[in-house]
Amino acid sequence: MAYVLDNLRTDIRNYTEVDDSVLSNTILDTIIKNSENRIYREVDTDDNRVYATSTLISGNRFVTIPADLRNIRYVQLKNTNVTPNTQDFLEKKETSYMATFYDTPGTASGIPKYYANWDADFWVVAPTPDATYEITLAYMKQPISITNTTTPTAAPAATNGTYLSNKYQDLLLYACLTEAYGYLKGPTDLLQYYEMSYKRSLASYSIEQEGRRRRDEYQDGVIRNVIKSPSP
Repeated sequence: MAYVLDNLRTDIRNYTEVDDSVLSNTILDTIIKNSENRIYREVDTDDNRVYATSTLISGNRFVTIPADLRNIRYVQLKNTNVTPNTQDFLEKKETSYMATFYDTPGTASGIPKYYANWDADFWVVAPTPDATYEITLAYMKQPISITNTTTPTAAPAATNGTYLSNKYQDLLLYACLTEAYGYLKGPTDLLQYYEMSYKRSLASYSIEQEGRRRRDEYQDGVIRNVIKSPSP
């Protein structure tokens, strides 16, 4: 059964045998969000892989970081100023390394080869762009929590579920129960049981996520059924 917010709350209370006088909706929502974040930190989820495009402007070395970014996978630069067009990946560096490129900050100096964190809102590239370039940002987004009652607008996560709650209910439930028993200072044996159950579910989930990115049946050499044809 896929989870939406209400029946996930109900299951957590039923499994822990604690009612809403102790596990209020507010407390449960915190437990659920902590549990979701634990899963997302431990395994990259296919559903959270996104791409965005941006434009580098001549003389401007700053790039706005996507608001929903959790961690970056790669940055690719497309140079349409040459024929044929070229595409190259930028190397990530420390900000101190980038300073060696800036004799006069903001002065156009070449085709960018590197990028680094500047602050919470911007990356900086080097050399400073000498023309307009297109870049593609591939990153892991911060997913929407099942506790969200307003986003997405047309189908809020709380009533329509999320990638995790619709496909990996056991993993989400065990993560929530581990968090809940920690909050309740519950019996150690139950906490250990749900922690072990969570880790087993997480291992299966991790294998599936990694497998989906690495293989398809054609490349992986899956045995195919032999189709017998009539003898001539």
